[in-house]
Amino acid sequence: MPKSLYVHVPFCEQICHYCDFNKFYLKNQPVDEYLELCRQEMEHTISTFPSGPVSTIYVGGGTPTSLSTEQLKFLLESIKNTFPLEADPEWTVEVNPGSAEEEKLAMMQEIGVNRLSIGAQTFDKDLLKTINRDHQPGDIETTVELSHKAGIHNLSVDMMFGLPNQTMEQWTDSLLEITRLPIQHISAYSLKVEEKTVFYQLLRKGKLPLPGEESEAAMYEYMQEKLQEHQFVHYEISNFAKEGYESRHNLTYWNNQEYYGAGAGAHSYTEGVRRVNHGPLPKYMKAVSEKRLPYLEEHPVSIKEQMEEQMFMGLRKLEGVSLKEFHNRFGRQVTDVFEGPVQNLINRGLLEISGGRIKLTKNGLLLGNEVFEQFLLTD
Repeated sequence: MPKSLYVHVPFCEQICHYCDFNKFYLKNQPVDEYLELCRQEMEHTISTFPSGPVSTIYVGGGTPTSLSTEQLKFLLESIKNTFPLEADPEWTVEVNPGSAEEEKLAMMQEIGVNRLSIGAQTFDKDLLKTINRDHQPGDIETTVELSHKAGIHNLSVDMMFGLPNQTMEQWTDSLLEITRLPIQHISAYSLKVEEKTVFYQLLRKGKLPLPGEESEAAMYEYMQEKLQEHQFVHYEISNFAKEGYESRHNLTYWNNQEYYGAGAGAHSYTEGVRRVNHGPLPKYMKAVSEKRLPYLEEHPVSIKEQMEEQMFMGLRKLEGVSLKEFHNRFGRQVTDVFEGPVQNLINRGLLEISGGRIKLTKNGLLLGNEVFEQFLLTD
């Protein structure tokens, strides 16, 4: 049974130029009705796919903290009243710097939220403007301070590199700032230009000056070195944590385990089937109001696909994929199922097998997507 839950809040007060998540401007949206229908969807979900105690909850967006304190409280209480929870679940809410005042943070902590994911992206004011963020560098430190004051001490900060016109100096300055903060986790992703974003339109017009691949690789390698110096363990391609503070929720995905999803555009994986909810609010809300689960797509995952996912998700972790666990789950050896790709990638110096695990090498970390695509089996 799934032990993790993701809930999507698709509202934002400002749309970032790189974001392709399901999101809508907050103004004039039927927020209260959406939250009530989200509660109904969760109730319908748990009755259709009964659960044991949930061990991780992640409320993402969009911008969950764009909701008023009362609205966010309603959503969090709906989660707590609908799903059985373990005694000490990891409960994360995404927070934008500057959008979570003291009262809102105190409310979250009182209900049971014990982890925040703070969307900093960069500490450079010019780059913040370039990517259309609505906070200033100083708001990041203020949010961290207010979170600790409210009693939420497990803090993760999101960063981005490879941004338009970003220099190595700007990146090193941002890393210096983030390592000064009393936080336990850092997620740092290189910019991916996705369709349906402002950056995609600019790229098509030749107006998006991005650092080259070599510069991006240099930023990544410098980050690995700098964060290690500050006792952040590199445990997944883009994630670093103080010992014992790895994201339990995200490990659900990387370990290819099932999870619940609720809200417009949310994904779920239950009883061997991956599902995607309707993204547009009218379609999502109509489905739930008609007492239907709001699925746009349902895809039963074949054993072949499960084995592929076990590899390209599990290899994101620096510890890699356990050969024993793969055999226990599928009754076959990794080196038999993927004999050609594994040997080819080992020969290229991108994979290694040691300690009963298959994992990326240092060079493999830089070419992760190239490695993962090798594990898509042909029929």
